[in-house]
Amino acid sequence: MKNSKTNFIVKVGVFSAIAFVLQVIGSLMAIKVAGFLEVEISDLPAIIIALAMGPWAGVCVELVKNLLHCTMSSTGLVGELANFAVNGVFVFVCGMIYQYNKTKKGAVISLLVATVVMAGASILTNLFIMLPLYMPAVSFADKLSLTLSVIAPFNLVRGAALSVITMLIYKKISTLIKR
Repeated sequence: MKNSKTNFIVKVGVFSAIAFVLQVIGSLMAIKVAGFLEVEISDLPAIIIALAMGPWAGVCVELVKNLLHCTMSSTGLVGELANFAVNGVFVFVCGMIYQYNKTKKGAVISLLVATVVMAGASILTNLFIMLPLYMPAVSFADKLSLTLSVIAPFNLVRGAALSVITMLIYKKISTLIKR
């Protein structure tokens, strides 16, 4: 494709569709932690495209995936907002760091930093936005305890798992994306 805008839109669309399908399948088969945190792999397409095409491509995939998922949501859109906020931070940081050091070492560093930043973002967004919307009657102390003892560690482990999977498949897929 010669037109870079068309190329961007098509690739973001394809990866958004893949991410959405993975999210739907993941919702049906997901392992749930604390009743609302889902272990699934729908963020892989966004991570891969953020590495291949830059941070905004990954953020766009996260946005489209979550907008599509809103049509079948049972969370009152809080789940999709949380998913977009936390995972959008992950793919943005990962893509931003990697674009300045496109080596294997750069990929590892970008994924590690993105995982830590995502865990930090999960603390802030859950403590001040998501949990007040999702659990308005729960005290701040209980929200803080849940955030620090369950949500942040969950996101660290999830980020590490996504990073390992990304490192295993990225090079094989990146050549197709960059055509």
